[in-house]
Amino acid sequence: MPSWEKLQRDDFRSYLRFLGRNQLGRAATQLRFSALRTLYKFLVRHGVIEASPVKNLALPKPARRLPKYLTREQVLDLLAAPAKLLEMQKQRKGPGRPVSVAACLRDVAVLETIYSCGLRVSELCGLRAEDIDWREQLVRVRGKGKKERLVPIGGPALRAIQNYWRKLKQLPPGASPVFFAETTNRAPLQPVQLSRRLKQYLVVAGLDPGLTPHKLRHSYATHLLDAGADLRSVQELLGHAHLITTQVYTHVTTERLKKAYDAAHPRA
Repeated sequence: MPSWEKLQRDDFRSYLRFLGRNQLGRAATQLRFSALRTLYKFLVRHGVIEASPVKNLALPKPARRLPKYLTREQVLDLLAAPAKLLEMQKQRKGPGRPVSVAACLRDVAVLETIYSCGLRVSELCGLRAEDIDWREQLVRVRGKGKKERLVPIGGPALRAIQNYWRKLKQLPPGASPVFFAETTNRAPLQPVQLSRRLKQYLVVAGLDPGLTPHKLRHSYATHLLDAGADLRSVQELLGHAHLITTQVYTHVTTERLKKAYDAAHPRA
């Protein structure tokens, strides 16, 4: 057993180098030093040592994970998946429980709206009928911290919502949810239900069923930046409080440009 009170800062620097030589991941290194910091706080508090040798020791920063996103072609395949599943189930070839026409139309509208507006799942499930400005093609979104923002919504998403509403027995009044859990149930669509349905559609579209609805939001941001949208505008559209949160998407587009350059330039 080591004599913890006799170890010095240089000992832990050597330990850090040892972990690096053994190719231990950044997260695993952080976890070990988190335990060490807790131990030395205990020793300081009980008067065993005067100061912690691991306090403020510089550790490798965890790698920033780039958000996964769908290509434009993959998004189109996903948007077409509810209708495709409905047709497959008519022929008794589709996965999962049978899907009604109304549920299919709702799910088309849900996917179109998430991708058209870049919404979080909670924001989509919280949409009310009165939040849609049909003439101006805008949606009022209630984001994190009860902050509201206006987001443009495309024609395909609006038409998908109208097609879905036509299948309902009664059009939603102003304060009602845009998307209902069931045709006869006026409760709003729930995030868990949305995630479950999405998995079905990902399978039908030949995509990774492990992808979450949030990946459509990532796709929205990435496609906007790819098409030339400025970072500040994308920040406002996403409802990010800080620009640094939005900047992760620039890494995605930069990596794509690098790959295109390496593949195409004769002297790359």
